[in-house]
Amino acid sequence: MEDIKTILIVDDTDTNVDILNELLEDKYDIMVAIDGEFALEIIDKNIPDLILLDIMMPNIDGYEVCRRLKLNLKTKDIPVIFLTVKDDECSIEKAYDAGGIDYITKPFKPKELLARIKTQLTMRQLIEDLNSSKDELKLLASTDYMTKLYNRRYFSKVSKNILNLAARDNSLTALIMIDIDMFKRINDTYGHSIGDDVIIYLSNKLLELTRKSDIVCRYGGEEFVILLPETSIEGAVENAKKIRLDIESSSLNLDNNTQLNFTISIGISRVIGNEENIEATLNRADMALYEAKNSGRNRVEIFKD
Repeated sequence: MEDIKTILIVDDTDTNVDILNELLEDKYDIMVAIDGEFALEIIDKNIPDLILLDIMMPNIDGYEVCRRLKLNLKTKDIPVIFLTVKDDECSIEKAYDAGGIDYITKPFKPKELLARIKTQLTMRQLIEDLNSSKDELKLLASTDYMTKLYNRRYFSKVSKNILNLAARDNSLTALIMIDIDMFKRINDTYGHSIGDDVIIYLSNKLLELTRKSDIVCRYGGEEFVILLPETSIEGAVENAKKIRLDIESSSLNLDNNTQLNFTISIGISRVIGNEENIEATLNRADMALYEAKNSGRNRVEIFKD
């Protein structure tokens, strides 16, 4: 079902309002304001899709109403069509300078008005769709498609900001690196689809067991990293132990009513404040992770500075 758009008519002349209402009410939801102040009150509570705005009104004129709307982040994108008896070039220029998107003089031609309204509403919808697509693209660029965790690219970018803040404030920051134990065996035994389920299961657990301020990232394959701002190495160890124990004691339910148990190995490193990027910290955490793997897996190891 097509979404019905809302038009606000702002005019202090009853006859004009009646004519516009009769012309538009079959196609649109109509709101009416008889002066500029009342129009701004209505818009504050119910944002219309388009405004038909007269210029000459008591208290504040249409120019000032439009200016105020364009200065407000909530209302700046509402298309405003000036609909007025004023047809001199100075008035028209002033209307566009105030932020109007179109200008129609009275008496108007009904078909022309309907066409211009339709054009502006279509343009606004296209812009909204484009902005929505941009937001979606930004999300896709920053997240891993399967787990919805941050991806490696985003992690590299955001870690620079966190390192800069840590250096500025002389605050403690730590990094946890996680790898699923014997992941190849899981894929070989159960298939890659189940392997993906294991990765998703662990991802959800990591989101569950970390703070909102922590940056949780799928770093590649079955490897994950967590950047923990304002966290000492001792705090990171406690968090890592909690994650390891939770995974060890839980299981993934498969379709055939069997349960799959798996474990993880974890390496931890502190972030050194004067480092310009996260790569050195990642390398240290990776060495600690390698030690955890070599020492029997399902362990937490700290890089020894």
